[in-house]
Amino acid sequence: GLSNTETGWGRAGETWSFLSELERLGLETWFRLGDKDLAVHLYRTNALRAGRSLSAITAELAERFGVAAEIIPMSEDRVRTVLDTDAGTLAFQDYFVRRRCEPAVSRILFEGAERAQPSARFADLLQKRELGGIVICPSNPFLSIGPILSLTGVADALARAAAPVVAITPIVGGDAIKGPTAKIMRELGLAVSPAAVAEHYRSFIDGFIVDAADESLAPSIAASGVAVKVANTVMRTQADRIALARTTVDFVAALRADRSRTAGP
Repeated sequence: GLSNTETGWGRAGETWSFLSELERLGLETWFRLGDKDLAVHLYRTNALRAGRSLSAITAELAERFGVAAEIIPMSEDRVRTVLDTDAGTLAFQDYFVRRRCEPAVSRILFEGAERAQPSARFADLLQKRELGGIVICPSNPFLSIGPILSLTGVADALARAAAPVVAITPIVGGDAIKGPTAKIMRELGLAVSPAAVAEHYRSFIDGFIVDAADESLAPSIAASGVAVKVANTVMRTQADRIALARTTVDFVAALRADRSRTAGP
């Protein structure tokens, strides 16, 4: 999005911005970013070219911006999302930003995933027995979660993880809260339903959180062997976000306790 530093002042009150100057030079500027975003991208690109790892760069940026949570890249290797569409094969940014998700999608590919390896910290955490839980947030299963799952061994590691794996539905009442998830599901021949998302993840999740609007689907999802929790997943306020986070943590804890009881002493 646009940042409040994107526009400055030139001679005689003339406004200017980095992108407007690029446009004046005849370069493409459809990928609109604010100056803060551009600064981060330029910093990261220069650091990568200097030989630093993406993990180290990400940790440094988090520290500089005061982000307390540890942010771990899925891989140190390059993985590029491309989509086969009725407008041709498109890079993700072209499809998502320039064309506003309008072309119909027939296939999603992750170039480089067959050679890429999970980052060392990511792979290590998936194997740790003391890990409390793994949560797949209500992001687009194909464009956001898909690249992570495309890495060799990640889906298998999730299936073997000592910690419970819980996914939160991105579909509520037959539609996505935001983004092209529902559109892509229809174009790929999938039902726009939480049940279809749960099935997409079924090989490695232990639990699935479905919205109260789709409570009637809970029994059919549970019949596939996945524990189901019904909750309000639509986050309009900070209180909604906190409530869903607490529900998710409690659900993970309950699944972990059930697993411990089943395992026995």
